[in-house]
Amino acid sequence: MVQVSAALKYTLGRIGLFVAVLAGLWLIDMNVFLKLMLALVFSAALSFFLLRGWRDEMAGEIAEAAERRKAEKERLRSALAGEDEPPTPTTPPTDSSR
Repeated sequence: MVQVSAALKYTLGRIGLFVAVLAGLWLIDMNVFLKLMLALVFSAALSFFLLRGWRDEMAGEIAEAAERRKAEKERLRSALAGEDEPPTPTTPPTDSSR
């Protein structure tokens, strides 16, 4: 099965929700511009509740990608500085008097 990114799922979900709301509003007799604006507002409000899982999944993927970029940036900086390995985080000193 093809793995679809969370960002693509969320984006297609938002577009689909907009089209569905617009189709519902199309039956009402009003200005086309007003229909588009109402569909945009209503679909945004509905997506806040209906697409929460996909939005959270997308945010997690974005956070993971940012962490990977940050780690790669640190690795490249340490390599350019001449260090063989990136610095490891230091652990706080333990109190040996206990």
